[in-house]
Amino acid sequence: MPAARALDGAVIVFDLDGTLVDTAPDLIGVLNQILAEHRHAGLPLEAARTLVGRGARVMLSRGFAAAGEAIAPDRMDRLYEHFIGLYLPRIALLSRPFPGVVEAMDALAAEGARLAVCTNKPTGLSYALLDALSLTPRFAAVVGPDAAGFSKPDPRHFEATVGAAGGEIGRALMVGDSSADLEAAQAAGAPVVLVTFGYSDVPLADRGAETLIDDYAELPAAALRLLAPARLANRPVLP
Repeated sequence: MPAARALDGAVIVFDLDGTLVDTAPDLIGVLNQILAEHRHAGLPLEAARTLVGRGARVMLSRGFAAAGEAIAPDRMDRLYEHFIGLYLPRIALLSRPFPGVVEAMDALAAEGARLAVCTNKPTGLSYALLDALSLTPRFAAVVGPDAAGFSKPDPRHFEATVGAAGGEIGRALMVGDSSADLEAAQAAGAPVVLVTFGYSDVPLADRGAETLIDDYAELPAAALRLLAPARLANRPVLP
């Protein structure tokens, strides 16, 4: 019989944009193209990173608002469809996994964890991005709001993702970069690790996550501490 591993049965759930993958360059690139089509100046990448993470409609609304124009409701659907049409062909032109995340996922999988993605990005777009970056096979489930019927911070989105990965909430952990990730998991009763390098537009230090990490090298040990049985909690996890 194989030896028990520290994270057997655990599900590590990742947010996508701003947590797994730095998608801001491509998303802001498309936003700026649309702004230019409407004779607005583009937004600097670093200043616009916090616009990412709550969906294309919010990003369009905030992007146009920053340019001094409000989008009427009857225009939003057309702008959204145009945005998706421009974004899909360049979905991974500049977007890349954050440094160290692949190694961290390898370490977690080696300890027996299953991995999943819980994202407010539509499921089809999420698969397109993960496919383009050769990441899809690593995940037991990829669940967007259209597949779950709910979107973060609703805890049912997180719960649906854990269930789709074959896990239980009592052995699940959320890894994210925003208050939506934090609130969804905490409302479901799961611990949370927040990355400090994502797209949050509010300070994370006082948000109440169990752990903040500045580097993915810190994630395996954090997951082991939060999820592993007490007798294995001090066992080293090698990246």
